[in-house]
Amino acid sequence: MYGVVTRNEEELDWAEFERGFYEVKDVTGRAVEPVDSAVNMVSCFGDTAAGEAKPDLVPVSDVGAPATRERPYFDWGYICPTRERYRAGLLETIADCAAANEAVRLDDVGFPREEYCYCEHCQDAYAEWRADRDGGEPADYDLYEASDDDRFDWRAEVITGFVAEAAERIPGKTYFTLYPDPYPGHLYRRAGLDLDAIAEHVDEFVVPLYDMAYATTYWLEVIASGFVDALSKPFSIELYAVDVDIDSLAHATEVADEYAADVYFGYDASQARATIRRMKADSQEGQTFGDVE
Repeated sequence: MYGVVTRNEEELDWAEFERGFYEVKDVTGRAVEPVDSAVNMVSCFGDTAAGEAKPDLVPVSDVGAPATRERPYFDWGYICPTRERYRAGLLETIADCAAANEAVRLDDVGFPREEYCYCEHCQDAYAEWRADRDGGEPADYDLYEASDDDRFDWRAEVITGFVAEAAERIPGKTYFTLYPDPYPGHLYRRAGLDLDAIAEHVDEFVVPLYDMAYATTYWLEVIASGFVDALSKPFSIELYAVDVDIDSLAHATEVADEYAADVYFGYDASQARATIRRMKADSQEGQTFGDVE
């Protein structure tokens, strides 16, 4: 099955796409009304605008560096996953999406990187978590001397708890976007994603494997095969379609098709449609109809 990821509602009806994902809230903070003709997508903790409006919501590292788009390796700003009022607003948005279409896709779920978050709210929540686990009092713990494993376990529980709450509001299929790193333990340490625990609440994972050209595809095969081993639920691959040569995109699609349940194309529906048409035409070449003398 081929699908499209788009911000343009009219493209959802194009016949070449059997599934459409409509970006209701993106990482910039831009938000639009959900639609009933597509799987609505919500960027959860990627939200540049919210962080700029309320800097106290932004995660900070152990040395006080905020997770904003000005930081190295960050393309957008983040919101701390422990902030209850922001989470409540997200859950309302997810419920609104599910009211329009029973399937919803959750994007950008997790902590920004493994060195986050040490904000005051996280410190308090982590101390309470350790106290509940060990039968002590929050004030008993020097949080900066806690083992890394303890903090990673706590972060994973924070994220899994959010996914469970979101999935409860989604009566249909729950999709979940993953950062494209299948190496064992990497997503757990990077973002707080316990894949087995999250899989209890998710129906399908989506892995964006973006490239500007797809001139080579061996890396795509390597990453895709890694997710075959890493995941207990089906996953689909999302390819980048903007300004990508049709032949190269078609070849990338063929590779992705070998490993993924479905293939989706991101943010250029015209190029995606042309690629699907090319692939269908190529598959029909050489067919002969009627009697041949």
